Amino acid sequence: MPGSARLRDCEILRKITSKQAEEKRLYGAICAAPAIALLPWGLLRRKQTTCHPAFMDKLPTFWAVKSSTQVSGGLTTSRGPGTAFEFALSLVEQLFGESVSKEVGELLLVHTAYNNPRKEEFNKVEWFVDHVPRVLVPVSNGCEEMEVVTIVDILRRAKVDVIVASVEKSMQILASGGTKIIADTAIDTAADSVYDLIILPGGIRGADRLHRSKVLKRLLKEQESSGRVYGAICSSSAILQKQGLLKKQEKRANDAAESARVVIDGKVITSMGLSTVTDFALAIVSKFFGHARARSVAEGLVFEYPRS
Repeated sequence: MPGSARLRDCEILRKITSKQAEEKRLYGAICAAPAIALLPWGLLRRKQTTCHPAFMDKLPTFWAVKSSTQVSGGLTTSRGPGTAFEFALSLVEQLFGESVSKEVGELLLVHTAYNNPRKEEFNKVEWFVDHVPRVLVPVSNGCEEMEVVTIVDILRRAKVDVIVASVEKSMQILASGGTKIIADTAIDTAADSVYDLIILPGGIRGADRLHRSKVLKRLLKEQESSGRVYGAICSSSAILQKQGLLKKQEKRANDAAESARVVIDGKVITSMGLSTVTDFALAIVSKFFGHARARSVAEGLVFEYPRS
């Protein structure tokens, strides 16, 4: 919400968005922003609108709708992080057409993943620790930004101590889609600590660069030999396989459509990637803290999550 308020208070942004609406071009907002920014700007008049459930009471009652994503003329609104894929694909469809939106959705594994079971677990063991879980997320140029940001965000919402460490010479990495991400520290510095979990984000080029890191390779070997948890999503599962850290039955390939979105085998967790990243992060939260904590975080995201 603070971010939406700061957007609201930006006069230049208000003028840009107002002109966009006046000239009947597309504009939109998600989560709290429809109620916190667009409403006081007067850009919701006679528009069916949705937003995060916590802010629905601020919307004009007659025009408020509870759909996950709502298109009303040139305005598109959506409920929260859990509906962001649908929101973005709706914008793609309006800009480029249904066929392009469908193509992008297939690249994100949206339709494939949603037809699969949410989670499968084998060789079940407890992950609970007697302290705040400490998690390392190494990043590199070419990493998949959606996976990095979603994993870090959800784990921090659950009160996990997450360290993002760059394997590059710079703290700033350039992700696969051109997004710049600034790490918390360098992998050499991060190597001085012990982690309850090490998670590798995907991205084909990023996975290759993570695989080349000798420091990360040593950390992963120590993680396995010490009986601590590690995992990967999307193409980075191949790193675990190449380094002998992934048994055949644990392998999680993007084309394994018959498999679950998330697979946990003892103290190894893997997932398909992109559209399954929220399930992946919430599965980690559930293993560390229990189902109730994971469901609470999911509700804040406006993400559908089983009650039990």
